[in-house]
Amino acid sequence: MGRLFWKFFFFILVAQITAAVAVGIIFSLERRERIHNTTELDLSPSAALFVRASAESIKVAGTDALSEIIRGGSRRRIYAVDDSSHDILGRDVPPRLIQKAKTALQDETTQRSVDQITAPDGQRYLVFLSAPRKDEQLLAFGEPGNSGFFFPVIPVLTGTIASLFFAMLLAWYFSQPIRKLKLAFASAASGNLNARLAVQMGKRNDELADLGRDFDLMTEQLQTLVESQRRLLHDVSHELRSPIARMQAAIGLVRVQPDKLPATIERIEREGVRMDKLVGDLLYLSRLEAGFTGTMDEHIRMEDLLQEIINDAQFEAQNCARYLESDIHNDAMIQGRAELLHSAIENVVRNAIKQTPSETTVTIIARVESDHQRLLITVSDRGPGVPEHELLAIFDPFFRSSRTQQTSNGYGLGLTIARRIIEAHGGTITASNRADQGLCVSIALPCSTSGNISSLSAA
Repeated sequence: MGRLFWKFFFFILVAQITAAVAVGIIFSLERRERIHNTTELDLSPSAALFVRASAESIKVAGTDALSEIIRGGSRRRIYAVDDSSHDILGRDVPPRLIQKAKTALQDETTQRSVDQITAPDGQRYLVFLSAPRKDEQLLAFGEPGNSGFFFPVIPVLTGTIASLFFAMLLAWYFSQPIRKLKLAFASAASGNLNARLAVQMGKRNDELADLGRDFDLMTEQLQTLVESQRRLLHDVSHELRSPIARMQAAIGLVRVQPDKLPATIERIEREGVRMDKLVGDLLYLSRLEAGFTGTMDEHIRMEDLLQEIINDAQFEAQNCARYLESDIHNDAMIQGRAELLHSAIENVVRNAIKQTPSETTVTIIARVESDHQRLLITVSDRGPGVPEHELLAIFDPFFRSSRTQQTSNGYGLGLTIARRIIEAHGGTITASNRADQGLCVSIALPCSTSGNISSLSAA
């Protein structure tokens, strides 16, 4: 049992024992008050028998014998009151009860249950019994004839034992899942992210079970991130190995054939540029994943931004006998960072230009949806497309489709960077195959129209 168990157990037990003792004291005080305020006479035949026995004893042995009889009463409260209404044992007797006894003494039908006895010293005593209450008959703890403090030991003891048991049960119920959480966190801290708590929580449906499910979700996300980082490290190592190997081969070649030094230096420079671009893209991607996007408070007119991207892409397309068509007229305004959006959309457009065959066209369309809340941009090519099972994977780092990896000379980071940027602007990016060959990349961005912005500014 851990420390938390004993803390739960101790405080629950103390609270329950305190409650039991308080209830016992209240019960005792209330019982005492009821006994003192009893105003009903016992007129039963057995009461008459007690009264006659008391009369005979006082005649034979005096008031001491009567006092002993009164003290020895088990379930009945016997009173002997003198002419001054003082009880022989000095107890408080309700005046109403004394008055009822005097009235009963005058009634022939009840006089046998009440008697006035004259002691040898000449003192007269009115002897009668108070009616026993049902709760006194059922709970005869201690001496009911004693009007002093009465404490129900057996009920309190029973309650304490029950409290002990239930305190242990409740402490165990709370401490067990917390102990499992502690072990699971220790396991995760040591590198084991396979630990799961939902199954161990059983059928619990409380906050601790919710915490266990949150822990499972956390470890699953951590496991995904760790696996992603491992895969990224593997892919980076693989991508860097190829240019480094080519550089080493070029150096070895120039040692054997010094006359090829200019061509070798050119090859080494080309591989250096490729590695520099790879490292730059990785740093850019890492900043995006870490959330370092800079200020995102620019109001960007998307038609102007798209036109600038298309103008730049025209030069690249013309050099390789490819064409661009566009329909981008819109009044969409997007809040964000123009430099990032330019980079994301340009990556998608340049990727389409690379994949579409010569003498074919890349189509760029932008339109505001009917609710004026989103701008939809589609970039379509006439290339080989992507197998259906790879459509989601093309946005992962270093992924190259099986249909294009032989012809592609990139590292597979362009679409990954584009996705991070679009998501940073609250948008989505998806890919689908066209029915008549080719790939269509769709970008949806939250926007407002320039008319709405003007009305808001005027307001």
